[in-house]
Amino acid sequence: MEAPTIGGMRVRKGNGETVRLARGASLTDFAEKVGVDPASLVQMLFHLGEMVTATESVNDATLELLGEELNYNVQVVSPEDEDRELLESFDLEFGSDEGDEADLAVRPPVVTVMGHVDHGKTKLLDALRDANVVAKEAGGITQHIGAYQVATEVDGDERRITFIDTPGHEAFTAMRARGAQATDIAVLVVAANDGVMPQTVEALNHAKAAGVPIVVAVNKVDLPEADPAKVRGQLTEYGLVPEEYGGDTMFVDVSAKAGINLEGLLEAIVLTADASLDLRANPDQDAQGIVVEAHLDRGRGPVATVLVQRGTLRVGDSLVAGPAYGRVRAMLDEHGDNIDEADPSRPAMVLGLTAVPGAGQNFLVVEDDRIARQIAEKREARERAALQAQRRVRRTLEDFMKSMEEGERQELNLILKGDVSGSVEALEDSLAKIDVGDEVSLRVIDRGVGAITETNVMLAAASDAIIIGFNVRPQGKATEVADREGVEIRYYSVIYQAIEEIEAALKGMLKPEYEEVTLGQAEIREIFRSSRIGNIAGCMVTSGVIRRNAKVRLLRDGNVVADNLDLASLRRERDDVTEVREGFECGLVLRNYQDIKHGDVVEAFEMREIPRA
Repeated sequence: MEAPTIGGMRVRKGNGETVRLARGASLTDFAEKVGVDPASLVQMLFHLGEMVTATESVNDATLELLGEELNYNVQVVSPEDEDRELLESFDLEFGSDEGDEADLAVRPPVVTVMGHVDHGKTKLLDALRDANVVAKEAGGITQHIGAYQVATEVDGDERRITFIDTPGHEAFTAMRARGAQATDIAVLVVAANDGVMPQTVEALNHAKAAGVPIVVAVNKVDLPEADPAKVRGQLTEYGLVPEEYGGDTMFVDVSAKAGINLEGLLEAIVLTADASLDLRANPDQDAQGIVVEAHLDRGRGPVATVLVQRGTLRVGDSLVAGPAYGRVRAMLDEHGDNIDEADPSRPAMVLGLTAVPGAGQNFLVVEDDRIARQIAEKREARERAALQAQRRVRRTLEDFMKSMEEGERQELNLILKGDVSGSVEALEDSLAKIDVGDEVSLRVIDRGVGAITETNVMLAAASDAIIIGFNVRPQGKATEVADREGVEIRYYSVIYQAIEEIEAALKGMLKPEYEEVTLGQAEIREIFRSSRIGNIAGCMVTSGVIRRNAKVRLLRDGNVVADNLDLASLRRERDDVTEVREGFECGLVLRNYQDIKHGDVVEAFEMREIPRA
């Protein structure tokens, strides 16, 4: 079956066959699948109002639109499915234990600490592992994800528990959600003096969505205004019923500051894991797991904090993590000590990767460096194509003409650099949610981990962009180049400030809006004629004030007969004045307008800028 001729070309139609395409595929990829000339697809899309080149990454909606026109069922493969297919092509599989039941060994539970900001999550972890993290955090707010392991004794046996510390501010929702996906048990920290707060509910929803058991730590019970019973009652409304009320959720009253009942919390976590979960993994297979966090260290290069989920990770293993790969040169535990291997549920800092992987990406050990490099390169190419398709703005000829008529919309270009990948991602997500209308837009043209480099500055200069540095500073001659090229670099250590300032900048790019404010009215009671000046109106100001520099309009019988006029002069008796108030007489001359009559009203007004909300 043939489609109508488009630009002299005939495009063969399908019979409803399914065509699988990767996210961010180009028209050339589509053309190869269906056996047509890419140029015909370019022309076809042009006639449908889309201007796309043959090799450009195309978004999902455009691919589906093209499929409908050609009678093909276009199926855009999700990144997860695509990654699975990629690994299968190398005879690898992620997410399953090898061997049979006898090969599985018990592993420690992985626990995510969640809850409202300032309810004491990090202090609780401090108390559990005797290390002060809060002091390093800007504003006392956790900006990074970290993973730590602690040991406790339950029924005479030593039991290990791995904790993942997630940030508490709502801007890091994505990071917190990712923490919940990597976890076996969620500890919900609620302050006994504050009770359930909005982010408590948000954290609870993440934990429920991840389908993990929840242990509630009622913190700050040592404060005089603490009311643990109130917390239990509030959480019952959200479906968390304490064991003492006949439910199945363990509530533990603790105080991180006073060190009260911390052992009880650890025991509750172990008991919940034993009762609800079968935590076992094969320690003898090639290691697999997730990247909890990653950053660029000046002396050691890319450093990734990984959580081993199955298998054992050893120094010397060939590793691929997202689009990064490399051989494990060294591994460190949470105290910075060297370790040779990490078994299931063990967090470790890995050195030796070629790049900084994204937080939340999976990692796996492969046979050799060659396979690791091939997988990483294909992942990187796929991610780049998907990102280009996502960024591409669908723009028709009509849109282009409209924007030409209205004047080009303003766009603020940003380059984001941060110390860890999770912070950069969370900052980008938060900035994407800023909405100040259709007149201005925000575009992140590049993001990365590590110091601000000369390359970043040159890209900013070429793109007229601003560089946002989150807990990082320029490297080498970057500052000098920025000064020379006139590139602005803004530094932040707390995410709120970055969001607030960029929102203010976007609002500042908006064209000012004005509203008319009536100043006053004057009634013409006498007209004096002058050969030199023209008609002079003798007026009585009946309301408000008449100002010399204000705009005026002339009203006759309630109708506007002349608008947007200027005053040539304004006098009170024989003196020139700047304004005349209500109840006083004045003489005024309208510039370039002589048609005035007895009883006309002169109304003065001015345009004032409306402040943006």
